[in-house]
Amino acid sequence: MDCPLCVADHETTVWRDGSCRVIRVDDPDYPGFCRVIWHEHVAEMTDLTTVSQRHILNVVLATETALRQLMRPDKINLASFGNVVPHVHWHVIPRFRDDRHFPEPTWGQPQREGVRRPAPAPEALAAAIGAALTELTSG
Repeated sequence: MDCPLCVADHETTVWRDGSCRVIRVDDPDYPGFCRVIWHEHVAEMTDLTTVSQRHILNVVLATETALRQLMRPDKINLASFGNVVPHVHWHVIPRFRDDRHFPEPTWGQPQREGVRRPAPAPEALAAAIGAALTELTSG
């Protein structure tokens, strides 16, 4: 199998558990850009059990919450495509009105040079994801 998401090489893993991991995507135009990747190689969300679906969505929501707290973006983009790499994963992208493509998608026509921002420290992001996940799943 030749799946780049099955092998965690050359990744900055921010958070992980036994089912999935959150990695930071190294994109200077989009600091804070994360991917939530399911460990098992499955192509579609409906290939997962209901419990697993809920878990990965909770991790996506916790990642969004953490990025909103740490970066205060104008918008968060969530996407799950898998057309090129058919392995369940979600993109969580903080967006700013003055970023390179806003309001277009990140792969759209550039609108401006764009303001560069620092990415949150991996440790701070991991702690915020953990706290948000705990809040989402308790009670």
